[in-house]
Amino acid sequence: GVGPSDASPDEGVVEDLPLIDEKAVEQLAEGLISHYLPDLQRSKSALQELTQNQVVLLETLEQEISKFKECNSIVDINALFSEAKYYHNKLVNIRNEMMMLHEKTSKLKVSGINI
Repeated sequence: GVGPSDASPDEGVVEDLPLIDEKAVEQLAEGLISHYLPDLQRSKSALQELTQNQVVLLETLEQEISKFKECNSIVDINALFSEAKYYHNKLVNIRNEMMMLHEKTSKLKVSGINI
């Protein structure tokens, strides 16, 4: 036969539970919320402030990056100007040399030597 030890351990448990008091559940929930809500609200405002600070920081970084880009382009322009100056000096030297050669040939022609 079926003895008392063969019965399921969960059998009859549902009947043993007291009826759940809806109002008690509501009060417990409110108590729990009122306990954690202030901390959560403080955390929320701290996170919002942090996010705003990050936005400001990102904007500042973007401005600094654009300044560095401008500096790099200025360095490039300076290099271009110094290169232009170098070639200008070369041209001036070539012109001076050509003028000197022209003077020499002119003197030789005046001397009667045909070139």
